[in-house]
Amino acid sequence: MKYLQGRDFLTVNDFSRDELWELLSLAVKLKQESKAGKAHHLLRGKTLGMIFQKASTRTRISFEVAMWQLGGYALFLSAQDLQMGRGEPVRDTARVLSRYLDGIMIRTFDHGEVEELAKHADIPVINGLTDLLHPCQAMADMQTILEKKGKLQGVKLAYVGDGNNVAHSLLLAASKLGLDITVAAPRGYEPREEVVTAARYNASRDGSAVIVTSDPLRAVTGADVVYTDVWASMGQEAEQAIRARVFKPYQLNAALLAKASPEAIVMHCLPAHRGEEITDDVIEGPQSVVFDQAENRLHAQKAILATLL
Repeated sequence: MKYLQGRDFLTVNDFSRDELWELLSLAVKLKQESKAGKAHHLLRGKTLGMIFQKASTRTRISFEVAMWQLGGYALFLSAQDLQMGRGEPVRDTARVLSRYLDGIMIRTFDHGEVEELAKHADIPVINGLTDLLHPCQAMADMQTILEKKGKLQGVKLAYVGDGNNVAHSLLLAASKLGLDITVAAPRGYEPREEVVTAARYNASRDGSAVIVTSDPLRAVTGADVVYTDVWASMGQEAEQAIRARVFKPYQLNAALLAKASPEAIVMHCLPAHRGEEITDDVIEGPQSVVFDQAENRLHAQKAILATLL
């Protein structure tokens, strides 16, 4: 996939269905071969700068391990390590880092900051998360569904909860790859209209469904995959009490899960607030694939890194 080398990975919507399938196929292959003990030093001698304006467990560890397993080196760059946003323009940071590194991964709040970094960098920029999108998570999610269901086309995915960055990237990835997706969110907390419009355009090309509703029962009924996320994301801590009241009917519990297909799988991108958006018995239950999903962050990101860098 040399033709993808040098591309940015800011949103799954920048990639065609075939390109996403190539990334997923490589992720599955790298995972299988890694489990069999085969080393992949595809990025020997290459460096990835990892900018963290938002703290993380899974993103930092999975990217660091991915680079190490691919034979490269990852540098952790916290907000305290950089002058970006504290006197040095983003465009200057992009130009300087382009002279040192082979790629940049950034996890931050403002999606515009990532776009500006990519505009001025001469090396690939990977979106590790913004308040708008979480594309690497969506790729790991698609890989997990593919592994558990054996297909993506026609799979019915229900997302219940906040119409946040995870919901946005799921909408875009699912609609690109032929899944039917329903997002159930309280009024006032729906996914952004421009994202829904883009997802519906994607879906219109092969007849898959994109539905946004305020009814969690409608979303989950007959679903093959039931997905939820925290009710208050990082930076929304002040809204925690209000959101807990608003989102209470959207809790993924045994009663709601019973409306899904008996073979439905349960997904959560973690960290989970057990007893809030998901109950302990569901996340620990036989239908949960949450920790397989977390592992696939490593493999999906290895595919992205190996392809783009």
